Amino acid sequence: MDEETLQFYRRNAEAYAGREITSRKARLTAFLARLPPNAAILELGCGAGGDTAEMLARGFDVRATDGSPEMAEVASKRLARPVETLLFHELDEVEAYDGVWANACLLHVPRDQLASVLALIWRALKPDGVFFASYKEGDTGGRDTLHRYYNYPSQDWLRATYVGAASWNSLSIERGEVRGFDDKMAPMLFVVAQKGHKDRAPTP
Repeated sequence: MDEETLQFYRRNAEAYAGREITSRKARLTAFLARLPPNAAILELGCGAGGDTAEMLARGFDVRATDGSPEMAEVASKRLARPVETLLFHELDEVEAYDGVWANACLLHVPRDQLASVLALIWRALKPDGVFFASYKEGDTGGRDTLHRYYNYPSQDWLRATYVGAASWNSLSIERGEVRGFDDKMAPMLFVVAQKGHKDRAPTP
């Protein structure tokens, strides 16, 4: 992740954790419906742990992680269980998870690094595993008013990046809007991908 962006979340962990966001619950429910009971899920960028709590309450086996140790500590206290500090490029598991949930976190990955991160996620998924991620839509990378870096992909660029990174059985992208920490509405792209089989393994 971009260092200035990571430092923002480290400085603002408590304030960020105070936000309660319910608009994504329908997408989380749809994601979980595609997984087997008690599925193993990797959560990237768990923030304050709101989605983690929901997944645990539904009986899933969740490994919650965040790139900010301060945010991971906030989530750990909320969940009363350890939350790991993990940067995306540190992911090194192979076929370990039925699902990967990456809500509003991969949007901070520099554009020239996103394909390699997607390849690592693909590798960590079991065959037919399901992967959700969301991005702020745009046409080139840049910073918001809080100086956080966003990769701001277009739908075409994002689809091409996913396809170039790994083999997927299915790949869907939907548009929507969310209100961000800066209190501005932002156009979003919501991506759901299902891992293909081993006919074309990616190179991270």
